[in-house]
Amino acid sequence: MRRILLALTLGVSTVMTVPAAAPAHAAGPAYKVLVFSKTAGFRHDSIPAAVQAIRDLGAANNFTVDATEDDTKFTAANLARYKAVVFALTTGDVLGDTEQAAFERYIHGGGGFVGIHAAADTEYDWPFYGGLVGAWFKSHPAIQQAKVVPEDRAHPSTAHLASTPWTRTDEWYNYRSDPRSVAHVLASLDESSYDPGADRMGDHPITWCQGFQGGRSWYTGMGHTTESYADPAFRTMILGGIRYAAGAVKADCRPETGYTPLYNGSLTGWTQAGPGGFSNTDATLGTQGGMGLLWHSAKQFTNHYSLKVDWKMQGDDNSGVFVGFPDPGGDPWTAVNKGYEIQIDATDSPDHTTGSIYGFQAPDTKARDAALNPPGSWNAYEIVVDAPRIQVYLNGVKINDFVSKDPNRLAGGYLGLQNHSDADHVSFRNVRIKQLTADTTIQAENWSSQSGVATYPHAPAHDGTVLGFVDPGDWAAYDNVKLDGVARFTARVASGGPGGGIQVRADSPTGPLLGSVAVPTTGGWENYTDVSTTLTPIAGTHRLYLVFTGSGGGLFDVDDFTLAHAAGGTRSR
Repeated sequence: MRRILLALTLGVSTVMTVPAAAPAHAAGPAYKVLVFSKTAGFRHDSIPAAVQAIRDLGAANNFTVDATEDDTKFTAANLARYKAVVFALTTGDVLGDTEQAAFERYIHGGGGFVGIHAAADTEYDWPFYGGLVGAWFKSHPAIQQAKVVPEDRAHPSTAHLASTPWTRTDEWYNYRSDPRSVAHVLASLDESSYDPGADRMGDHPITWCQGFQGGRSWYTGMGHTTESYADPAFRTMILGGIRYAAGAVKADCRPETGYTPLYNGSLTGWTQAGPGGFSNTDATLGTQGGMGLLWHSAKQFTNHYSLKVDWKMQGDDNSGVFVGFPDPGGDPWTAVNKGYEIQIDATDSPDHTTGSIYGFQAPDTKARDAALNPPGSWNAYEIVVDAPRIQVYLNGVKINDFVSKDPNRLAGGYLGLQNHSDADHVSFRNVRIKQLTADTTIQAENWSSQSGVATYPHAPAHDGTVLGFVDPGDWAAYDNVKLDGVARFTARVASGGPGGGIQVRADSPTGPLLGSVAVPTTGGWENYTDVSTTLTPIAGTHRLYLVFTGSGGGLFDVDDFTLAHAAGGTRSR
């Protein structure tokens, strides 16, 4: 087997706190960016420097920049010309109702937003904008030096930063709310390194990103001073934010809380099995020789967890992340033979390439290719183990959904990273884990009673059988379902018909409505997707009903559904 040793991944690469110059990214199609710097309140004298810096970045990185303070440019036709719109130090009410509506449609259609500094001091009466930015400005102390703590060194806007705090001078905003619950925090402030004033936040994010209502949003609170825009490290940060918002690079910008670091510079608790090893520099691991396995020997995890790992290949390299294997001692092949490898490889066969469960199941290659950053760039895995199920997310997009049929695998619970050979060079960063409450997955065809629906064999279904022949008003019921603490419902569905909806009810087809979710047309009966909704809490054990809604006949199929607790439910992201 060409690459079957284990890898729980973290990255080695060249890392600089302050690069000599913002890197050039000429690959990929050219695109356009609109910079908007209108002010209706305080006007920063750094606006010209900000606009020029973005022009310079565009000239070196294959995008062109139009700059304006004319809000009438916010029309559907004009905004469609741009992959991203940068609000550079805007303040106050800068868009009218018509322009706001056009910008909302632009974001809903997949457009990108970048906010710099006072973009958070803008449009307080526009709730959509507040959600898009992530938090509104509240106050600021005097300009002073502070330490910026990188939290995500895989995102293109922060991957260049060292693992140690970045000391810089700026005007440090306090915010009206903590964006951590709605956005993915990329960097935060160490409030002990400066005086934040009376509005001290405690947890103090300063740069973050998020997917928002169909589009992408990136914001930094830095950038008050003119000097900021001559700083190569800050320019590189802005460049990464623009490239993410424009869709030129991919990143996992889902909110993240509750993870425990397994590796972020220290190898305490890790053991090497087999030949070769890993370099360990600036909280980045780099594979050396092999085949070997670096495994987390300090703890065995039960099989309900979310594991996150950032990784980067230099070229056509090979490595992987192993999960669910017993104590290997000194033998890395234990992970191969008794666990599962989530593969990292640029060019191998479908079930041996990036995102595959090595040797068992290929990824959704279309989804994988759309989410994958090329060699030389960082990528982020989330591996959700809910035995016997493994789900793989790449840069926030689900690319594999595998159910183990082998009772001898996933019996253990160790994790590891593979060093494959002298010829393979893969880096890893920021390995962290979150223990999840076990979810309940029910095969939809295993009803207790039903009205109107039927089963039929279907190879793509997880158990080879699916609930189908769904018409409006049909239902399926499931006895003795424990609903204590259940907060989310997720169904795996396919539709070559009109689609429809699922109502989740308790006790009868017309009983209390716990939640409802739309089922789209998926493009064919072979094309499965997950649909998800939150559920109204209800205590106790109940007969659970799925009531199907829609127009016409043959609405959709249901393969299975998962009831997730508040502490888990990663499948539903």
